[in-house]
Amino acid sequence: MQLIEVTTPQLAKEFILVPVKLYKNDPNFIRPLDKDIEEVFDPKKNKLLRAGKVIRWVLKSETGESIGRVAAFINAQTAKSFEQPTGGMGFFECINDHRAAFTLFDACKKWLQDNGMEAMDGPINFGDRDKWWGLLVEEFSPAPYTTNYNFPYYQKLFEAYGFQVFFKQLTYIRDTRQPLEERYAVKARQILSNPDYTFRHVDMKDLEKYAEDFRTVYNKAWVKHQGVKEMPAAQAKMLFKSMKPVLDERIVWYTYYKGEPVGFFIAIPELNQLFRYVNGKLDWIGKLKFVFHKWRGACTRATGIVFGITPEHQRKGVEAAMIVASGEAVYFNGKVPYDEIIMNWIGDFNPKMLRVCEQIGSRVYKTHHTYRKLFDETKEFKRLPII
Repeated sequence: MQLIEVTTPQLAKEFILVPVKLYKNDPNFIRPLDKDIEEVFDPKKNKLLRAGKVIRWVLKSETGESIGRVAAFINAQTAKSFEQPTGGMGFFECINDHRAAFTLFDACKKWLQDNGMEAMDGPINFGDRDKWWGLLVEEFSPAPYTTNYNFPYYQKLFEAYGFQVFFKQLTYIRDTRQPLEERYAVKARQILSNPDYTFRHVDMKDLEKYAEDFRTVYNKAWVKHQGVKEMPAAQAKMLFKSMKPVLDERIVWYTYYKGEPVGFFIAIPELNQLFRYVNGKLDWIGKLKFVFHKWRGACTRATGIVFGITPEHQRKGVEAAMIVASGEAVYFNGKVPYDEIIMNWIGDFNPKMLRVCEQIGSRVYKTHHTYRKLFDETKEFKRLPII
């Protein structure tokens, strides 16, 4: 076997094509958009490359066939926020062969050690946690947009190498027409009848305001998580700008208390139901296919990108009230744009939010693992603390 660092456009193309070859007979695999992967490694697109580092490899067999790939990276913003300085590895794909997989893992480990790291998390993204994060271990049906899909045998490869579960990621799904249980409906009505609370969906004409409201709630709700940094205004604006082409204002909802933002639920149409037809390309042919399949109604699901409530308004029924408010405006008026909503994953380190999902009638749809490998195995392994 030959491990080759990705240093040329041709090797970068091979990196993209490794999973296309591996999953060619798997009907559940949906090829990611090439540009979504390429942008992770593009210094002009990924701001983390300004201070961070990244490296990629393609693994070839003795006959020159591509049989695996992997990337390793150091996020300068979070690497030293853990007890052991921790880098990441991701975009792992490999044939079912321990020697091949360990060759890829070893390359990541050595490079990270050479750069001062004492542990690695994987498979994760060189970017935010809402994309390409975690190893799929349960429910191997087609993955939502920018969600990792992999063969079931990957779990054995990771665990045989010594990766341990740092936290579990649970993705929930909810039937949009399913009514709330009575006790939660009562709590929702109490919140809705309180004039201090208001609920409204996003207005496409004022996205900058909603970007800032999103940032306000995000920083109050998430910054206390280990490895999560405060979101600056520019990042929030960029996030909403990137989502604008696919936003459906009917499924992006905010909660305000006395005029101040305290909660949000942001969903978009489940794009993989459309991207599965474009074979990774959004050229003019791909765009025509995208528009055609959207027109014919191929998109029947929405995907929740992020859901959050500030700590002081949690466990009061605000999340249930948001569902009722959106349902009355969108789903219970005879027009049902989406049959189901897939929630963004929630870590098992956040039991409060897991209970919220269960209380609003959602069920676990998929499970991913974020693994951590300590390079010094004499040190105590600790899972991500419960919040």
